[in-house]
Amino acid sequence: MCRIDVVSFHALYGKIVTVLLRYDVTMPVISEFYGIRIKMIHNDVGRHNRPHIHVEYQEFEAVYSIPDGILLAGELPRRQRNKVGKWIEQHQDELMDDWQLAITGERLFQINPLD
Repeated sequence: MCRIDVVSFHALYGKIVTVLLRYDVTMPVISEFYGIRIKMIHNDVGRHNRPHIHVEYQEFEAVYSIPDGILLAGELPRRQRNKVGKWIEQHQDELMDDWQLAITGERLFQINPLD
């Protein structure tokens, strides 16, 4: 996965220059169950402005808030949404521990699948 950021800055003589920065994003899988993959990006603190996970299922992608399980972006089929919500609820403390590791660029722990 790549991330592209648009950065504007003042160059010489007061001109505004816009640059596209493209770089690879490390997104380790921290859990997998029923074909659902849960990932967390290192150093991803500003994008959604709260602790969150990235979820993939077949062609679907979604982003969920960790503290409250709210869907922040994307979509999943209803059954998978329900499974992810239950999983977040079961593993909220472990997810927050992994989030703290992720924002400092440390290695993340694997989290057990949905019970």
